Amino acid sequence: MATTFNKKEREKKKAKKKKEKEMKRLERKENSAGGGLDAMMAYVDENGNLVDTPPDPSKKKEIKAEDIDLSQTRVVEEEDVTAEKTGKVDYYNSDKGYGFIKNSTSEDRYFFHVNSVTGALVGTGDRVTFTLEKGPKGMNAVGVSKKH
Repeated sequence: MATTFNKKEREKKKAKKKKEKEMKRLERKENSAGGGLDAMMAYVDENGNLVDTPPDPSKKKEIKAEDIDLSQTRVVEEEDVTAEKTGKVDYYNSDKGYGFIKNSTSEDRYFFHVNSVTGALVGTGDRVTFTLEKGPKGMNAVGVSKKH
């Protein structure tokens, strides 16, 4: 079976491309800085920083699987929710009926809703007393009343 002119040309182009590709590969290999995969590796040290050296196996810490608590995302100091606290209304939106109270003893801010206000309504800047209650997104101020 005879080969056509076009088929011969395609085969020549294919062979030429293959040869050029091989030449480029050899050239890259000769001009590379060396090291291969090991030179490209990066490791993370015990402080979370990227380093070039692998970790020291003698510093490895064993952690038992049962010591890992997946149910709790972060440890929060337990607050005394029964004690009455004092603070200042940091923000209040009367249209929507909610606001935030800044605790007078710390930098904590607590959410409150108008339904948890007892007595006269409060406004921004008022000094208030309140107690804490666990809400869906953290601690909420309940029993909010103006401080006289």
